[in-house]
Amino acid sequence: MLQGFRAASQSWLGKIVVTVVFGLLIAGLAIFGIADIFRGGGSNAVATVGSTPIPAEALRNAYQNQLQRLSRQSRRPITPDQAKALGLDRQVLAQLITEASLDQKTKDLGLRIPDSAVVRLIQEEPAFKGPNGAFDVNTFRDTLRQAGLTEQGFVQEQRAVAARLQLADAITAELPVSLAAREAIHRYTSERRAASYFTLPEAAAGEIPAPTEEEVTTFYTERKSAFRAPEYRSVNLLVLDPATLAKPDAVTDAEARARYESEQSKFGTPEKRAIQQIVFPNDADAAAALARIRKGEVTFDQVATERGLDAKALDLGTFSKSELFDPAVADAAFAAEPDAVSEPVKGRFGTVLLRVTSVQPAARKPFEAVAGEVRQEIALEKARDGLEKVHDAIEDQRAGAKPLADIAREQGLSLVTVPAVDAQGRDPQGKAVEAIPDKDATLAAIFRSDMGADNEALRTRSGGYVWYDVTKIDPAHDKPLPEVRDAVTAQWKTDEVGRRLAVKAREATERLDKGEAIDEVAKSLGQEAKTVADLSRGRGRDGLTAEAVSRVFATPVNKAASASGEGVARVVFRVTSATVPAFVPTAAGAVAVEQQYRTALADDILAEYIADVQKQAGVSVNEAAFRRAIGGEY
Repeated sequence: MLQGFRAASQSWLGKIVVTVVFGLLIAGLAIFGIADIFRGGGSNAVATVGSTPIPAEALRNAYQNQLQRLSRQSRRPITPDQAKALGLDRQVLAQLITEASLDQKTKDLGLRIPDSAVVRLIQEEPAFKGPNGAFDVNTFRDTLRQAGLTEQGFVQEQRAVAARLQLADAITAELPVSLAAREAIHRYTSERRAASYFTLPEAAAGEIPAPTEEEVTTFYTERKSAFRAPEYRSVNLLVLDPATLAKPDAVTDAEARARYESEQSKFGTPEKRAIQQIVFPNDADAAAALARIRKGEVTFDQVATERGLDAKALDLGTFSKSELFDPAVADAAFAAEPDAVSEPVKGRFGTVLLRVTSVQPAARKPFEAVAGEVRQEIALEKARDGLEKVHDAIEDQRAGAKPLADIAREQGLSLVTVPAVDAQGRDPQGKAVEAIPDKDATLAAIFRSDMGADNEALRTRSGGYVWYDVTKIDPAHDKPLPEVRDAVTAQWKTDEVGRRLAVKAREATERLDKGEAIDEVAKSLGQEAKTVADLSRGRGRDGLTAEAVSRVFATPVNKAASASGEGVARVVFRVTSATVPAFVPTAAGAVAVEQQYRTALADDILAEYIADVQKQAGVSVNEAAFRRAIGGEY
């Protein structure tokens, strides 16, 4: 889990969020994005931290944002029931409580982050960078718009979040790691083992006679649930989707050309400029520097050096005008002549001098190259515009108890008929049923419904709708023995092979522990002994599975044991040696181990600190308001 958190914290934004929630969230839900950091207000508090209330609207927004993000990450919709089973609602509340308590603590300590530092962090955040690797203002604004945030509000919130990170770094900086702990980790991770072994394959079990009727019956009775048929449902689906309604061929050439002309930037690349920037604390310093440059006393690069900027810090990057975060800087940069130094520009967070070092001219694709794309786009827009009209017509027909098959025919839509599907989306032959849209969400709804039920239409991720009628239900049941006899017999044989091999492996292990040579024991069983060296803990190698290697490391030197091999095979082995290289504290590997252990200590200490902060502040949760905010019954 700690490794997952560390991977997430490589970016600035990920590090901020991970830092404040360590010890509170499971690894798969640890990374909360931009939208989870800043939330709106509300009148009903779901919790109170000290004197700070957490509004119901804040919890509701955070919960929905995280639910959507989890669905995108898993590439399947997460239902409210699944989210509650994962504890997502409580995790989001815990995050909000943590943020509120840490904000109160940073305020008490007087920790503040200046605007210039926040802007730099925002511009360096990978989540806001475009395809060219530079800060993309459109991506930035789209993210804020989706979260319902303003730029000013977001900058203010990032200052608070950066203060939380500063507090966390102060608490966990330069933690000591004892030499004994480092040596113990070194021994565990660097130990290498050697062993002699042989494998007992399935054939070593000998001829397995067919089971008697009594054996088959007994085996089936004891394991009846393994041969149980799941519940299957037959269902009719009517799918209304923008793509199915779209008619690109009906879009006229005039319409397509008009769209092409109105969205010129979309069908090409805008002009881009490579920009260098020197930031000054005030207008006077910027004007003085510009005067020196124009008199020939210094160059632009020399001024940058005087201000402590190297070549990397001097380069702002290559941007189109719309990609630049600061409008004043954008206007000045795209009005400047190449290689000329601009007049002082008063940007949002300081006065700057600019120099454009190169210009990439705008380029545009011809209409003929993008005509199909334009027509498809227009057709989809028309389909979306007309989607609700078709939806309402279908709902009217559903209200009149008209069957889905008749509605599909009258509306010119295809009816999807699924003869049988289980709750995992498989047919009776075990194959995945691919015809069901948004499978997880739709299947969950199908198995919550019943025959003859009047079901509400489901909204799909593509913006369409799915109507469904359950036409048949085959309840789950135990399959009778005659129906599954072949499967029962096959499983009985597999279990019998495993049992016989386990007996042979145990007998071979006893012989080895009594001092017999492994070559002789292997030969007596018709097998060949092998040797393997330099085994690493938990890693399979040379025919030994990871489980077998783990058993090797759990067995004393010069002792024998057995473990599972590939399939039903068994591996019999004797550990011949175990070595640990000398521990050198200054070696690169030892230093890396020390840092990893320090990180683990920091995580634990930070979790304890957060818990203590909350205890001091006092936390109360209004369970009734919490349930209302999330929705549903608990």
